[in-house]
Amino acid sequence: MTSTLKKYFEISSIKIIVLSFVGLVSFVGIWALVMVFIDKSSILSQFGPIDGASAFWDLMTTDETYIHITASLKRIVVGMLFAIVTGVPLGFLLGTIKLFELTSTAVFQFLRMISPLSWTPLAIILFGVGDSPVYFLIAIGAIWPIALNTAESIGRLNRGWLLVSKTLGASPFESFRKVVWPATRPGILLGIRLAVGLAWIILVPAEMLGVDSGLGYYILDTRDRFEYSELIAAIIIIGILGLILDILTRVLLSSRQH
Repeated sequence: MTSTLKKYFEISSIKIIVLSFVGLVSFVGIWALVMVFIDKSSILSQFGPIDGASAFWDLMTTDETYIHITASLKRIVVGMLFAIVTGVPLGFLLGTIKLFELTSTAVFQFLRMISPLSWTPLAIILFGVGDSPVYFLIAIGAIWPIALNTAESIGRLNRGWLLVSKTLGASPFESFRKVVWPATRPGILLGIRLAVGLAWIILVPAEMLGVDSGLGYYILDTRDRFEYSELIAAIIIIGILGLILDILTRVLLSSRQH
């Protein structure tokens, strides 16, 4: 039975890889087909997959590209750390203190529905230009999935487990470590995964404001230099890195749940 299941999952994994490859090839094929009907004298003709692939290869062989990638990844990490450090305790407060939940839910839902980029003028006023406002914009957007998923996980916690642990003489810390954390961890990790995806989306436009490195900055730079094939290549890099971040987050967080 075990060998049968193992074989099934191996086949499923191969099937997923093959279908993903077919989907990718189909997407590029449709993209190339659309470009056939674009007038060669139009600016849009420079946004084709062949030009983009050539520019992508050139970019990946230059040190400057990795400087921009490193700057963007650093901002994601720092911004996410702020969001986690703030979001998880906030979620615990929402999930455990009913009065706090009732008095703050409307405020938090109001703030959550504001686009993170709407805070840009305030971020620049408070922190000036540079990395700090980017950290703020990432954190202000990523905090809500973490806080709300944490609160929801605590809300689903069976209170009887806490009573049993208390009856058995467990200290508050032991109850948290043995009961609360294992029960709430999946929801917290799901919130972090959702937050990473949101943070990556926020990052690129945030880097178009007052910084001199990063993938968002590089996109503006290619536009100003009229290097549209490089612009497409930069977009491809952003998509690839976002996919890798999502896969890594999923794998790391899944391993933490076992």
